[in-house]
Amino acid sequence: AFELDLPREMRNHNIHPVFHSLLLRIHVPNNDRLFPGREVGQVTGLNNENKEWTVDSIETHTGQGTTALFKVLWKSGDHT
Repeated sequence: AFELDLPREMRNHNIHPVFHSLLLRIHVPNNDRLFPGREVGQVTGLNNENKEWTVDSIETHTGQGTTALFKVLWKSGDHT
């Protein structure tokens, strides 16, 4: 087992710092050219306490009322 020096955001969310060696992998930093707008807070959701994301545009939708579904382009460049 290894004890990691975790960022404060992870410690504040009670993530235990000790991991079995089989669960650990070498960190490969994000390629900002291939994956722009992917900040640690976006991916992990740890420092996004208000759970709000910025929408660039709504590309299409289907249904109406409580069954409506939207295809959204987020400011980060992701689609959902």
